[in-house]
Amino acid sequence: MLSTSSRASAFALSLAIGLTGSACKTGPSELEPMSKEPAPVATTQGATTPTSVAVATSTAAATASAAPSAPRAPGKKGPDPHKGSFTLAEATKELTGKGPIVATIDTSMGALQCKLFDDKAPLTVANFIGLATGKRAWKDPSTDEWVNRPAYDGTGFHRIIKGFMIQGGDPKGNGSGEPGYTIKDEIWEGAKHDRAGLLCMANRGPDTNGAQFFITDAAAAHLTKAGTYTIFGECAPVDTVHQIANVETAPGDRPTKPVTITKVTITRDEKAAKK
Repeated sequence: MLSTSSRASAFALSLAIGLTGSACKTGPSELEPMSKEPAPVATTQGATTPTSVAVATSTAAATASAAPSAPRAPGKKGPDPHKGSFTLAEATKELTGKGPIVATIDTSMGALQCKLFDDKAPLTVANFIGLATGKRAWKDPSTDEWVNRPAYDGTGFHRIIKGFMIQGGDPKGNGSGEPGYTIKDEIWEGAKHDRAGLLCMANRGPDTNGAQFFITDAAAAHLTKAGTYTIFGECAPVDTVHQIANVETAPGDRPTKPVTITKVTITRDEKAAKK
């Protein structure tokens, strides 16, 4: 297992030169904390880091100049059915009520209520809601087909580092899974990774966000300095985050016993709307 200094050095190097070789071809990498544990990263073949939103895929770019054609139905192979664009309006079209948007992440160790920052990172929030509800088509890694079903239900937190973060949202469960497209970072003014409970995107470099996310277990100033990790919500109770972050882990920061995300539900906080 890498020492703390080695992991920090590896993270600093990845920020300087980016992912290369097979990792570049495979997907998001993992985050490695500067002075303690590794920061959150999304991996293509094993790398994983947090990033943000603004959907844009190479496939979409390749088809943008072609004559318009009817989008492919999810469940079929081919280019992104959404052509690299999925908006907050589309994500919340059937969301009833008023008040802040809340994602309830039910896990095998308790539920987390996460207020989503749709006013600060609208594209990232749209992407998260779309994947959580199945409205945003994503590519099933087992079939290489586009599907419309909840992407997070039944997955887990595959990378856990006490005092840093808990990372999940990978359909493969090993840090190399991607949804078949990427979205850009949304680094809003005043955004700081300064406390536990912040919901952020993991990635393999600037503007490579997909499906993987992480929740901070403590302040991580080096992530703010990196400027590529979109904060798009805040989760409570923080005690549940700490509890998950405290599980026993094996080499690679994998929990020895799975911490499962059983379901993600999107609602509006009606009580907050009445205050």
